[in-house]
Amino acid sequence: MALVMEPNDANFLGKVFGGTILSKIDLCGYATASRFAGTICVTASFDRVDFLEPIEVGELVTFVGHVSYAGRTSVEVTIEVYAENILQNIRRHTNTARVTMVAIRDNKPTPVPKLIFETREDKIRFLEGKLRRELRFKQREERQRIFDDYAQASDEELDRLLDRSSGA
Repeated sequence: MALVMEPNDANFLGKVFGGTILSKIDLCGYATASRFAGTICVTASFDRVDFLEPIEVGELVTFVGHVSYAGRTSVEVTIEVYAENILQNIRRHTNTARVTMVAIRDNKPTPVPKLIFETREDKIRFLEGKLRRELRFKQREERQRIFDDYAQASDEELDRLLDRSSGA
């Protein structure tokens, strides 16, 4: 996917608004996952989006998506974003994002095809995606456990935790 960034895409500093990039990443994730799954896919989560460099209004921005992991009904899409100053012929990698999409048929999650590995890099990307998925679940469980501990803590325990976190 490639688009020229317009003045309406600018933030208050005159650079391209991060929300514009996020919305285009989501569209690229949809197109990539839906093409792979052969059905409509919806966004389940953004794993992370790294903003490495600002993008200027007037630059051509290219979004390149590939399936990095496929589970039973979900697909992780890695999207690389490049900004190109056409007049100077300079292309920069500005963002990397990972989006998890869920395949939908008849308003329910539906199985996706198995991912076929054509290269060594495909195998590595799949294993990395599988590990990211497992770590997300573990992190979610651990975070909820800690939040539950906070909710059940006494005011004195919360004050002790606050004192430790503020360096007092």
